[in-house]
This record gives sequence, C-alpha cells and structure tokens, in this order.
Amino acid sequence: MHRWSELFIPTLREAPADAEVASHKFLVRAGYIRQLAAGIYSYLFLGNRSFNRIIRIVREEMDRIGQEYYLPALHPRELWEASGRAAIMGENLFRLKDRKGTEMVLGMTEEEVMTSIALKELRSYKQLPQIWYQIAPKFRDEPRPRSGLLRVRQFMMKDSYSFDIDAAGLDVSYKKHYQAYCNIFDRCGLKYVVVEADSGAMGGKESHEFMVRTNAGEDQVVSCDGCNYAANMEKATSKLEVVEDLWPEGDGKPLEVHTPGQKTIEEVAKFLGVSPKNKIKTLALMADTTDKAGKKTSRPIVVLMRGDHQLNEAKLNATVATATRPMTEPEIEALFNSPAGYLGPIGIEWAKELKDGNRPVLLVDRALEGRKNLIAGANKKDYHLKNLTPGEDFHPTEYADLRSVTAGEGCPNCGRPLRIDTAVEIGHIFKLGYRYSESMGLRVLDKNGKEVMPIMGCYGIGIERILTAAVEQGNDENGFWLPAAIAPFEVVVAPVNVKDDVVRGVAEDIANSLEAAGFDVVIDDRDERPGVKFKDADLVGIPFRITVGKKVTEGTVEVVIRSTREVRDVTITAIVQHFKELLGRG
Repeated sequence: MHRWSELFIPTLREAPADAEVASHKFLVRAGYIRQLAAGIYSYLFLGNRSFNRIIRIVREEMDRIGQEYYLPALHPRELWEASGRAAIMGENLFRLKDRKGTEMVLGMTEEEVMTSIALKELRSYKQLPQIWYQIAPKFRDEPRPRSGLLRVRQFMMKDSYSFDIDAAGLDVSYKKHYQAYCNIFDRCGLKYVVVEADSGAMGGKESHEFMVRTNAGEDQVVSCDGCNYAANMEKATSKLEVVEDLWPEGDGKPLEVHTPGQKTIEEVAKFLGVSPKNKIKTLALMADTTDKAGKKTSRPIVVLMRGDHQLNEAKLNATVATATRPMTEPEIEALFNSPAGYLGPIGIEWAKELKDGNRPVLLVDRALEGRKNLIAGANKKDYHLKNLTPGEDFHPTEYADLRSVTAGEGCPNCGRPLRIDTAVEIGHIFKLGYRYSESMGLRVLDKNGKEVMPIMGCYGIGIERILTAAVEQGNDENGFWLPAAIAPFEVVVAPVNVKDDVVRGVAEDIANSLEAAGFDVVIDDRDERPGVKFKDADLVGIPFRITVGKKVTEGTVEVVIRSTREVRDVTITAIVQHFKELLGRG
C-alpha cells in the first residue's frame, strides 16, 4: 500500500513566477515536475506514475497494429543530409561532434533511422506491410521554451512508421493508426477533435492532427458546429460571401490614378472611396535555395491577395515547396522598378509554371479568381491602377489557396459560420509518400520481380502533450483532476484524524480492500489537519477522495468526486462495489 507519509510529494502553495498556463502552474505545484534547465524537466514520483500509465495505454494500442523498436537518439548527420532534412530543420536540430570529429545530431524524429533499417533489411513485397514504432525521448533546440511541458527541448514521443507496397496499402496502415489514436485518446479521457492538417517539414500529402481545444494552445483549429468539418489554420478553407465588383471606368482598360502618399491598403481604399475587398494586396517575397553543388540562388515569389485577407505562410510554403522571406528594398526596386507601397502585377513577365525557374513567380489567391476591375499598385511612386482583371490584364503563374480563414466565414461543407479555437496538438499522422524512400534509395522487388519504392507513413504522439492537455481540460483555482486511467492514483483515502484508532483502522481497511480489487490507492496517513490533506488532494490530480471521519460510527464515509465537487455518503461495506460501478468495472 502506498502511504503519503512515505512518499516524496513536494506540493507548493504558489506557482512559479514564469508559469503562464494552468498545466505549467499545477504540474509544478503538485510536485509532478521540476525544471532542470530551460525546456528540460525532471519527472518526480507522481508525474512519473502518470507518465507511465499514459505510455502503457499507448503501448497497448500500438501493439495491436505494430511492433515496438528501441532506436538510438544519437544519429550520424549524414543520414539527415541524405534525406534533405538537415537543412530544412536548421537550428532546431541539435548538432554535435564526437571525439573523432564525426558530425552527429540528436533525433527529433526517426524517419531516417527507420528508413535506413528498411533499406538494409527489406528486399521483397512479401515482407510488406510493416508498422514499426518506438516510445523514446526526442530532442529539439527550441528557440523559446515556454508553457511548461508544451514547448520543451527534450520530450517523450511515440513515433511509428509504416512501409507498404502501394498507396492502397498505405491507406490501410493510415486507417489503422487513425483508429489506434482514437482508442488511445478515448482511453486517456481526452476531449479531442481530429482536423485536416499540413504536413510541414515532415513531407507528404494527407495528414490529420488530433487536437485538444484549450486557451493554452499555440495552434488554431477551424471547425463547424453544424457538420463534422475541422481543419487547422494551415489547411482550413471556407466559403466567401460574394463581393460586388466595381464598374469599369473609361474604356475598361487599366487606368492609372494619382494616389499621392497613399501606400497601405486602407489608405488607398479610403482615398479612392472603395472597399479593401476591391483592392489587390501585393506581397513581394524571395525564395532562397542552395543546390547540391552549394550554389545559392534566389527567386522572386510575388503573391496577390484580396485587400482584406491575410497570407497563410504554411499554405504558401506548401505551394512553392520552400520557405520564403520578404524582399529587401533593392530586390523590390530590381523587380518592380518602384518603391514599396505601389507594387502591382502589371509590366512584369511572369513564369508560366512553377518549374520555370528563369522568371519570377506570380501566385494569385483563389479569392481573386474570376474577380474584375480590381485596384492594385502601378509600379510607380504615388500611382495605382484601376480596372485590373486577373487572367486578362495579367496572367498568374498559378492560382492557389493562400489565405487564412477567419471566424464567421462559411463552412466549405455546409455553409454555416466557422469557429476558430486555440488548441494543443496531441497527435499527428502523415502520409509521407515516397519522400524518404526516394531520397535514401529504399527499394524492394514487387511480385513481378521489378524494383519499386515502398510508400511510407509517419505517425506521432506527444506523451507530455497528453498529460498537459488533460490538466488544461480539468482544473480550477484549487488544482486539477486527471481522468482515472492516467492519474497517478485513482483514489486517495483521507482519514481526518490518524490518532483516532477507529478512523485510522477503517481508512486502512478501505485502502486495502480497494487495492485488492485492483484500484490504484494512496492513503494520506500524515498527522496533518484535515484542511491540509483536502487541499493537497484537490491539488495533485487524483480524481476521487474518500474522507474517513466521524461518520464511521454510522458505517459510512464520504466519497468526493474531484471534477464536480459532488459529495456522496457511501456505506463502508459497499465502497468497493461503488467504485467498480463508478469506474465501469462492475
């Protein structure tokens, strides 16, 4: 039996000064974690028990679909160079050298290592499909560690990888993971939403995120209460209300108008007496790339948006398959022959397709497709152009969805107003496709004896994220409560006076009976005032408290449900059966 008096549970009455979110405050105050350095935390007794219960659930569900590995955290840098991710991850990747000068990295994920195993071991389609996973520490040189366990430099992650002979096989592996993740998060007691997501630096096409809505989150989830549509901000779309186009002026051809000193969208719109919705916003960007020979090149990427819309950088990066930066003033002058504030698409020969690397790229957001008589910069100081129609007066390299959705816009499925919430990502699944198979040379023989590339999937769960999301979902001013499945203990038995032989004896009997029935129980046998015990019980995340006090003479004790504060009188003889029913184990 676990006795509070024998355990190290260093509860605090005050939260650390730098703690901003509930999970950070309460996990420190409850003695779950202690900070070693920025973004690096130690798990103490209660934290480790909860952590291990989460891992057990993850392992049980993953064992139903895959095989567990244990992989090194220290990787040769050449592996990451082979996949191309050493450059993509940049300074987020921990880098070091061994005593011989060999360059190494600390693993953020294990695509490269898993693919290298497959490269050496898989020979035939008969060995596929494969699902391999591990639960192990990962490392990220986070520039601004914050929010306790939500943004750290060392974290525990379940990452798995699937290898299939074709896209149909990948669909099966993907669906297996989707269901396994739902099972895991259901068992962990989380309220979550599954959203369409952007794959980002992981690569690949289709992906979904598992998100928990909370004000502590750094992601934004766009969803509809009227149907099942949900996506993160990097992937979300919406139906826009129809905007009435301006009537053409003069002969309908581009018309130069004097706009002295008017540079911003709002200034020009007000000066000309039009809505920003009839204006074109011109964003001048540059994509810097380095070829295999180490030669650096820069390519102009110009983006046109509706005047009142905001560019979604993730959508842009996915469209051009590279990161971008704002143009410098000399670069703007070189392309537009105009100072910033008066830029537009007229007078420049744009690339006809993205792979045409000799000309600048003009990307136009789809919200401008089909619009007429818009207003944009004239590429001339103090002048703008009226009567601009995309596809007639200028020809985009490509139309693409590049804007960020805003709350209240129409759902793309049913048209009802969309809502936007902050959220924490707890899991992410990707269809990687052939990115790593191709870059690292993975091949197997198909049934015809021909060499083919296996198609891959990647699937991650943040173990810390599950714990923090649970705390964020269930807390009040006095502490937090965890779902029973992931709490360090399910029940705390609190005798109000351990010096009273009857009270202490009943408390011991109840704790022993519950433990014998399979419940995780701790007895608070400290010689403390009842108020101290109750405050600690409220603080540390245990979902149920049994108060053993004066009512033992009547054969009853109080059961307190932490989440609702409900107090129930339960007879001592029925206490085990009561908890079996309460936790669905009857």
